[in-house]
Amino acid sequence: MTSLSATAAAAATNAATRLLPSVTTSASAARLSYRSTVSFSSLRSSTRLSQFFLPQKNSFRRFSTGRIGYSTVSSPKCAASDPEQLKSAREDIKELLKTKFCHPILVRLGWHDAGTYNKNIEEWPQRGGANGSLRFEIELKHGANAGLVNALKLLQPIKEKYSNVTYADLFQLASATAIEDAGGPKLPMKYGRVDVSGPEQCPEEGRLPDAGPPSPASHLRDVFYRMGLNDKEIVALSGAHTLGRSRPDRSGWGKPETKYTKDGPGAPGGQSWTVQWLKFDNSYFKDIKERRDEDLLVLPTDAAIFEDPSFKEYAEKYAVDQDAFFKDYAEAHAALSNLGAKFDPPEGFSLDDSSPAGQPEMFVAAKYSTGKKELSDSMKQKIRAEYEGFGGSPDKPLQSNYFLNIMIVVAVLAIVTSFVMN
Repeated sequence: MTSLSATAAAAATNAATRLLPSVTTSASAARLSYRSTVSFSSLRSSTRLSQFFLPQKNSFRRFSTGRIGYSTVSSPKCAASDPEQLKSAREDIKELLKTKFCHPILVRLGWHDAGTYNKNIEEWPQRGGANGSLRFEIELKHGANAGLVNALKLLQPIKEKYSNVTYADLFQLASATAIEDAGGPKLPMKYGRVDVSGPEQCPEEGRLPDAGPPSPASHLRDVFYRMGLNDKEIVALSGAHTLGRSRPDRSGWGKPETKYTKDGPGAPGGQSWTVQWLKFDNSYFKDIKERRDEDLLVLPTDAAIFEDPSFKEYAEKYAVDQDAFFKDYAEAHAALSNLGAKFDPPEGFSLDDSSPAGQPEMFVAAKYSTGKKELSDSMKQKIRAEYEGFGGSPDKPLQSNYFLNIMIVVAVLAIVTSFVMN
């Protein structure tokens, strides 16, 4: 994997420690975003629903092409990713997480690519969603995406190594892998997302939440209902604040450091929502409910989940039942990752068995005739079941019917003789 420069690595590590909702303020307005906010000297971040939408103050760097970001030029429309390459990419992402502690920023990257979805627009890619558009300069420069260029720097060597993986799939794979690696639930993900082909297909800026809304609960509903999500999913997704921290010099929220963040991991500093801010569990709900520790962060949108009657029902439940939280979070995260996506094949496919999601694997002999592809466990079980149905087993082969075999040989010889005589 291509190594990052010391400067890029440091910037990426700093960015990876933040996964928080934040507020971006310009001279005219504050913007709450489901994405992380671009930090220019004239911009200041502010509150977001989730730490995955916290802005970062890292400036964009220009590369040798003279442009900003990755793949900023149009590329041919890409079909589904290769399942085997996706599996290998997942292993590389796991190794990346071990050294960079970048779980928060990778989760935010996936959320931001999907979070532009508008259920009221049918056409793809105008409807937004998980389509890989976040790799283009025009979208990276949106106020909500400050710092996400660092996530791209982390993933770009993996993308270059596995060319048959789409950006749309890579972003969602990285997000899901980060959740699972941090101790979260197994996510029912599917893959096969098609990438947009050029920057002209990026969504316009402004689809994301505004910062500092007068009524946080109503605002959350306005934003997430537009994406087709409900109250349970809003609260479950909010629970991902268990990861990450906020830095006041980047977002305008939180303390410079606390007893939980002064020693890292990664770059020290910032204020986290939870004590163990790289561990995925239900402690976010417990800590928000109790508010006993001044070193833990509570944003207005965090407080809203225990103040709004409908939100509170789920928040109270998750605070005492981690299994229920994990179940609902897994479903909500998978739903978010599919928003607006165009799949090839249409039903997508799972990495667990490389077969289309929700569909039984079909046996196609040509796939295995070269000996290069191993039969999946599900196919082996199917073949074994059919074999045993005729009275055979691995320890007791079927007995041969020698008389029948002789008759077949005679019949074949007769047919061949007939053709030769004619």
